[in-house]
Amino acid sequence: MSTSPAHPYLTQETGALVQGTALDAGCGAGAEAIWLAAHGWQVTAVDIAPVAHARAAERTTESGVSERVRWVEADLTAGAPETRFDLVTTIVGHLHTSDATEQGHGHGHGHWHRPPDEASITLADITAGLDSATWEITTAEGHRRTVPGREVPLHDVVVRAVTRL
Repeated sequence: MSTSPAHPYLTQETGALVQGTALDAGCGAGAEAIWLAAHGWQVTAVDIAPVAHARAAERTTESGVSERVRWVEADLTAGAPETRFDLVTTIVGHLHTSDATEQGHGHGHGHWHRPPDEASITLADITAGLDSATWEITTAEGHRRTVPGREVPLHDVVVRAVTRL
């Protein structure tokens, strides 16, 4: 089974951090949770999709880090875990522009369409939700990257914030 690499900005933003406990919110197929575990983090990986969890758990075993990842099927919009984490990460979405189209899924017709506006996220969307009395934003950047096998570039937004003591 092939394993997708972790998101490049996760590795960039966390590579120099002291390992501890991490919450991977919306972990999907588990690439980021597996990468974090392989780099010394104790990870709680949460996603609402049971199919994603089954595949991710299998990939974790194959990667040899299953003792460092706890898989939780939950909807985080219904409430956050009571546990304190040293790192909270989520790879939620991208900034969709007029050239950010995707092939339709499940239709079998090969139609191309632009993702819905609600699937897009901006730096302002993210930073507006972080109370400056609680959070210090250390990274707020937009990037354009290409992914092999994908016809259009991705427009990523990367925000890193640390809690103020």
